[in-house]
Amino acid sequence: MEEARSRHRPSNLDTKVTPYLFVAPFFLLFGAVGLFPLLYTAYVSLFDWELGADAPAFIGIDNYTTLVSDGQFWNALFNTFSIFLLSSAPQIVVAVLLAALLNANLRARTAWRMGVLLPYVASLVALTIIFGNLFGPQYGLANDILETIGIGPVDWQADTFGSHLAIASMVNWRWTGYNALIVLAAMQAIPKEVHEAAVVDGAGAARRFFSITLPMLKPTIIFVVVTSTIGGLQIFTEPKLFDPSGGSGGGAEHQYQTVVLYLYQSAFQSFDLGYASAIAWVLFLVVITVAGLNFLLTRRAVR
Repeated sequence: MEEARSRHRPSNLDTKVTPYLFVAPFFLLFGAVGLFPLLYTAYVSLFDWELGADAPAFIGIDNYTTLVSDGQFWNALFNTFSIFLLSSAPQIVVAVLLAALLNANLRARTAWRMGVLLPYVASLVALTIIFGNLFGPQYGLANDILETIGIGPVDWQADTFGSHLAIASMVNWRWTGYNALIVLAAMQAIPKEVHEAAVVDGAGAARRFFSITLPMLKPTIIFVVVTSTIGGLQIFTEPKLFDPSGGSGGGAEHQYQTVVLYLYQSAFQSFDLGYASAIAWVLFLVVITVAGLNFLLTRRAVR
């Protein structure tokens, strides 16, 4: 009997090696489709690499020095940050408040919780067409509302701030409910005993929300902030489809061209793969930096 038990007992080598074997497929897949393209892009950025070129010329960091003096790139970076700030900041605040409402004792709570996810599962192309009509320069609903309250119409596609606001509205409409459900799941994981003890001590609903709920949501809010930062700085589909011509110029004067749109234009319209790779790596460093700053600021702010 003892011999049979010892035969089925895992050895020290099994307990040490087996976990690595289980996680190895993910890292192998990541290395093949994630890490290798990333490193190869860095290699391409050091060449004057045009599509179809047989022998690309090595130019070192010339693509990066050209990028520093490229006014269109800085304009695209400004547009990216503008749309990011107009979308991500309100989106996270509304998502937390919406999660608090969905966590209340509502009738048909499941239906309400499913309803906030509908914009996320809807077709992004259809969503962009709808918002394009809402923010139409002549017959859009947004201008009709502005005229009703005595404000003149806005050419949402030609105006820089107007186009950023319209695109940010699309992003907020699509992602607020998704983030709200993530925050809601974290809210429901908070032990009820904590809130019950606060009620016994005389804490009101607002005091419990700011002193108990928000601090205990800190890891989830950090996660939502970081993922929203990564997604917001890589925005592509909404501004591309917002252009009536469907181009990647971001308007006649590049007023809403983002960095990813400029990358797409450089790679697949100008066919300058080396320069596009340099843009991709600069954007990668910008995303990592901003996501890290947001992580530190959120960790300090939510206590």
